[in-house]
Amino acid sequence: MKYREKFKAFLVESREKKGVKVVDLDTLDEGNVLINVSYSSFNYKDGLAITGKIPIIKKFPMIPGVDFCGTVIESQDKKFKSGDKVILNGWGVGEKHTGGFAQIARVNSKWLINLPAKISDKESMIIGSAGYTAALCVMEIQKKINLNDGEILVTGASGGVGSIAVNLLYRLGFEVVALSNKDERYLKKLGAKRVLKRKDYVINKKPLNSQKWAASIDTVGGDILSNIISEIKYDGMIASTGLAKSPDLSTTVYPFILRNITLSGIDCVYASIEKREKAWQLIEETLDFKILDIIKNEKGLQDLVNLSQKIIKGEVKGRTLINVNL
Repeated sequence: MKYREKFKAFLVESREKKGVKVVDLDTLDEGNVLINVSYSSFNYKDGLAITGKIPIIKKFPMIPGVDFCGTVIESQDKKFKSGDKVILNGWGVGEKHTGGFAQIARVNSKWLINLPAKISDKESMIIGSAGYTAALCVMEIQKKINLNDGEILVTGASGGVGSIAVNLLYRLGFEVVALSNKDERYLKKLGAKRVLKRKDYVINKKPLNSQKWAASIDTVGGDILSNIISEIKYDGMIASTGLAKSPDLSTTVYPFILRNITLSGIDCVYASIEKREKAWQLIEETLDFKILDIIKNEKGLQDLVNLSQKIIKGEVKGRTLINVNL
């Protein structure tokens, strides 16, 4: 498969200098698979990387973008051949290794999985790393929680991880409560039984509060996560996967030893290939793909600076698809 010698990429040259540039293959880090990128997606971590709010980027210059979908141009690994459709999520791409905000990527074959047969390039990146992370959270909940155990609280429910998590849980038969300040109708379309406004969610700093939730998927951290821990029912659990509000956690051992609850950290960056394939299989088999039109915003590389500022302020709803060819 032929490829262009010059191509567009969003390049962060320093914490102050960033934007769309025309580059060549010398800009890309080493790897044994060359890929023609069709789409990437925009995630909270990408916003942190581009704004520099947290030093996500480990070296400069860097092409950010923690995920992408595309078509193999050439491969030195027999597992992949020219023309194969592949997905990459995580593995330090966009942080330590040039990432998905470019028309061409070069990566290690060990980081790739095949695009599931029933999912298109575009759909895969509307779902993106946020949706894949949501699937990992749901898989963790399925290990311990049954359908009749009670309601599951999803925080940051209108964000990327939250939106997909709400729909997956609903489609599996769980009763979902969404915690969000955003559009209630939007969340109910995704499958939320009811929506709890953030302003109405009372933070009570006691170590143990009334038992409310069989489980929770938390994307925000901070005092909200601390409070949820105090409200989880006996033998319940929390899948923790975000720090949009704060990385800090204040709690005691009481909920863990008196209510037998579990707090599971969900890492999407270095999860095994087996876990990744299972997560994408869950998405392929369970997600209502009609919702992707509801949650999708399509943007180009030129929009990334503005998007980064907005996502840090909590002003981005749903999933943002990055069309690298716009």
